[in-house]
Amino acid sequence: MKKAFILIALALVCCMLMTACTGGAKSGGKILNVQVGPDPETLDPALNSAVDGGNMLLHTFECLLTVDQNGAIAPGCAETWESSEDGLTWTFHLRKGLKWSDGSAFTASDFVYSWQRVADPATAAPYADTVLWPVENFDAVFAGEMAPSELGVSAPDDQTFVVKLSAACPYFESLAAFATLSPVNKATVEKNGDAWAVSPDTYVSNGPFMITEWVPGSHIVTMKNPNYWNKDAIKLDGIKWLLIEDSNASYSAYQTGEALFIKDVPTEEIPSLMNNPEFHIDPIIGTYYLNLNCTKEPFNDERVRKAMSLAIDRDYVAGTIMQGTYVAAYNFMGPGWADPAGGDFYANANGGKPYISSDYEANLAEAKALMQEAGYSGSEDNLDIKITYSTNDSGYHKVVAEYLQQAWKQIGIDMSVEIVEWASFTPMRRAGDYMAARNGWVGDYSDPSNMIELLYSSNGNNDGKYNNPDFDAAIDVSRSTMDVNERSAALHQAEDILMETAGCVPVAYYTDFYLQSAKITGMWHSPYGYWYFMYADFSE
Repeated sequence: MKKAFILIALALVCCMLMTACTGGAKSGGKILNVQVGPDPETLDPALNSAVDGGNMLLHTFECLLTVDQNGAIAPGCAETWESSEDGLTWTFHLRKGLKWSDGSAFTASDFVYSWQRVADPATAAPYADTVLWPVENFDAVFAGEMAPSELGVSAPDDQTFVVKLSAACPYFESLAAFATLSPVNKATVEKNGDAWAVSPDTYVSNGPFMITEWVPGSHIVTMKNPNYWNKDAIKLDGIKWLLIEDSNASYSAYQTGEALFIKDVPTEEIPSLMNNPEFHIDPIIGTYYLNLNCTKEPFNDERVRKAMSLAIDRDYVAGTIMQGTYVAAYNFMGPGWADPAGGDFYANANGGKPYISSDYEANLAEAKALMQEAGYSGSEDNLDIKITYSTNDSGYHKVVAEYLQQAWKQIGIDMSVEIVEWASFTPMRRAGDYMAARNGWVGDYSDPSNMIELLYSSNGNNDGKYNNPDFDAAIDVSRSTMDVNERSAALHQAEDILMETAGCVPVAYYTDFYLQSAKITGMWHSPYGYWYFMYADFSE
């Protein structure tokens, strides 16, 4: 019902706001036009789990802490902070004079309300377990056994926010900078319900920009927030987010100068863009993977899942289909994740060896044998399994789906492709209303728990509904130990179990490729897949 209500509210907003706005001229001033994705599923910080929505939230909200241009944790709403010697109590001291975009006073109690809202099971925040698991009483609150008011957060005064943890968390500062834990305005949320986050009139925020216009299917305009504490550092008058799903339309907007930045570049244009200085390919930490719904036959049999994983020629997918813009993934966790015990998590995994061999012919032979062992033909001469594969149509998703049809046909699987609109795709996948689907994750911070915990049985982003007690137990150890070596071993054990049981199917390691006009200065791109436009400028 919650998702249905949001879609209805968006439709009403669309009817009310169908007014023209070219280049932000309606609002006036220097407006930077960019494209980072189509209509976001949601711009409620507690409910968002997508990169495009997260990118917009970085500009409209500010957490206790932020991430700077060098990837380091920096002050946000909190000017200073400290933790107790045992790491179980964190105290954040807010800046004086903070205000919401509507001019109302902003206090530490706003963080108390917002964190409690994320923990409340009625909110159904997909990131709740990821960001709040170490906070005192979170498990009981999330299970409905305690009231949200009993979460271990408090505001002893208007400028002080205190968090009590049940277990020390070595990356807690990263959680305090995570968009899910952005403060939201209690008055507007309680007055408007879920609809607060779909209309500029009710979308009260606290970041460098605020939403002033929203036309679903067309654009969102965010103007400089006059009440932002650091407004004098903001050079732009506004950002116009072009909501374009089709990459050819996105590319056309870039070519005509309507957009000075686009995230979605048509894959067929990439060869001709390789020597263009405005075309960028940047590494990010994340994996393009597939979910096989573990609650549905035949995917409840790990032999079938493993066979489907082995039947994929990853070098061909990354090198040919993805034109070398991605890197073949033979582990779930790719390069760039920091091992708690030191070094690179990927390099230290599985004794330094990939979990999946790069010998494709041997993999395919093993895949056929596993299918036969599971009671199926394992042969393209007898397609005795019929499945539907769901994906949205952008980037390489459709051509990868077409490849998978042929790859899985070799092991006796007849696959049809279902193209789903982006705004509907993520909620459908989260609800488990699919058989097989493309998925992916880009790190929000460098600790490997950020991605590997996706497969934890109760995680709100566990779209494949993977449920393995041994995997969960390993994650539990990683959350409870203070010993970095023990924590590292537990996380590696979790990946061992995940890959052995094919809880999901890694395909390639992500990069971001995009077009950025040379006219833009002062913006940056992070290894977490976000673009920071808040301190940007551009020449006319």
